[in-house]
Amino acid sequence: MGLILLLLFLSRDDHTDTKPIEQAWSILQTNVDEKSADKRAKAVRALGLIEKNKRAESMAEKALSDSNADVRAGAATALGAMQATGSKARLENALLDNDVKVVLAAANALYAMKDPAAYEVYYALLTGERKSSNGLVQNQMARFKDRKQVEMLALQTGLGFVPFGGMSYEAWQTIRSNDTSSVRAAAALKLAHDPDPKTGEALAKMRFDKSWQVRLGVVDAIAQRKDPSLQDAVVTLMWDDSDAVRFEAAAAVVKLDEVKTSAERDRKKHPARSPGSFHH
Repeated sequence: MGLILLLLFLSRDDHTDTKPIEQAWSILQTNVDEKSADKRAKAVRALGLIEKNKRAESMAEKALSDSNADVRAGAATALGAMQATGSKARLENALLDNDVKVVLAAANALYAMKDPAAYEVYYALLTGERKSSNGLVQNQMARFKDRKQVEMLALQTGLGFVPFGGMSYEAWQTIRSNDTSSVRAAAALKLAHDPDPKTGEALAKMRFDKSWQVRLGVVDAIAQRKDPSLQDAVVTLMWDDSDAVRFEAAAAVVKLDEVKTSAERDRKKHPARSPGSFHH
């Protein structure tokens, strides 16, 4: 027993000259380079706690090229948590990854940085279609057709866990209880601030979805867009079978009407000058 205590004491002394910060980096670096993919993934995800640090960003960026999808997804998640805006290009490349889990993690990271490239993924999640020819490639879209797998992976990578907009916590909890619909509802909500008119059209079209959870997400997204041209699409949902959708639609109609009235009031206050009124 005495020998064991002596060895432990000597072992502790070996670290007395090493600063905690050096030990911390050593632990992270050692495990990011570990043979075990599980340890690499955990260590990479932990890097997300470190903000505005080039060393941490560099380690996470390198992990985006790891052979293991969990590690790559963890790297994307960490870069998003760090708000590593200098890594946007690498994250956009990760949207072309062969593994949907990595694509979703990269989209979430880019969304956190307000990068519009993320909208391509959320559009595909909601509609099952490509938004543009520059977006997801065809083999990725085929993977997105496997709804169950995508929904499971989306939840694992963090999409769908946080309420958005004016949706009540109770309504969100109900949506989450239905795995089939929760991810598409979350995707609709994340498209709320995509300025592309095509997305507005897609949201209006999805108001006919058979899932009331998706319809609820669509109504909330349309309300957040503050686009009065979509008001008619919401009006029809004031007679929806779902109480939650009806009430949300009614509130959205009021909100969009206020936006329209405010815009008209501003135009009257500051009428645009006719072309002939400009002086050259």
